[in-house]
Amino acid sequence: MILYIISVLLAVFIVVYFRLYLFAFPHNRLVILMYHQIEKESHEDLTVSLRNLEDQFSYLSRKKYTCQFFSELTTSAKKNIIITFDDGYRNNLEYLPSLLKKYNLKATIFIPTGFIENGYKNYPMMTFDEIRNLDKKYFEIALHTHTHENLKNRSYDLIEKDLEKNMQILDAHSIAYSKVLAYPYGKYPNKEEEKTAFFSILKKIGIDFAVRIGNRVNYYPTQHPYELCRVDIKGKDSIIKFKLKLIFGRLKLF
Repeated sequence: MILYIISVLLAVFIVVYFRLYLFAFPHNRLVILMYHQIEKESHEDLTVSLRNLEDQFSYLSRKKYTCQFFSELTTSAKKNIIITFDDGYRNNLEYLPSLLKKYNLKATIFIPTGFIENGYKNYPMMTFDEIRNLDKKYFEIALHTHTHENLKNRSYDLIEKDLEKNMQILDAHSIAYSKVLAYPYGKYPNKEEEKTAFFSILKKIGIDFAVRIGNRVNYYPTQHPYELCRVDIKGKDSIIKFKLKLIFGRLKLF
């Protein structure tokens, strides 16, 4: 029992030490935030309230985080951060443009084209025209597959076809996008042999980066471009918890 406690404490120390190291050396630090929906009021994990989001954006601006698109990543700036939103909900269009402009920030929106074509549950989604007309100074479009299915459970052939369809539909609607993929549900083949084969598909079709969840701050430049971590910002996160996540990602003790 004592050995178990010591090993747990040691593991926590190593994790915290590494994350503090990244905080101390901001040129090698890349935080990628993950959001989904925005509403005036929220009590759900995947929906952030407008007030909380503005508080978070205001903090990033005051602390001079360098907000970037994936297409312009550099290590020459301090406090690199990427803000991402998944799925293309219409409330992103309603609230994000004014906030991004107000705080001089940028956002990458990962689009599952099947959701835009066919809808998703009862949620209002953006149209292709609305996506195409987003201000490119503040918005970058990227890939989230076509069908938004768990890639861990699909054959390599279906994965390749699905990703190609994701790109083909965006091309057909004249929507410029970066070849960056957000894994649906954060899932992808993770056994070493399967992962190698899967990553070869991503490389074949020209994917530059791919993001999972992971809830960790990234070391950048990375040797693992298809396993970048995002920090999941929950709807109920206080501003204090948000600040801690910027430093540590998500630790269970927080």
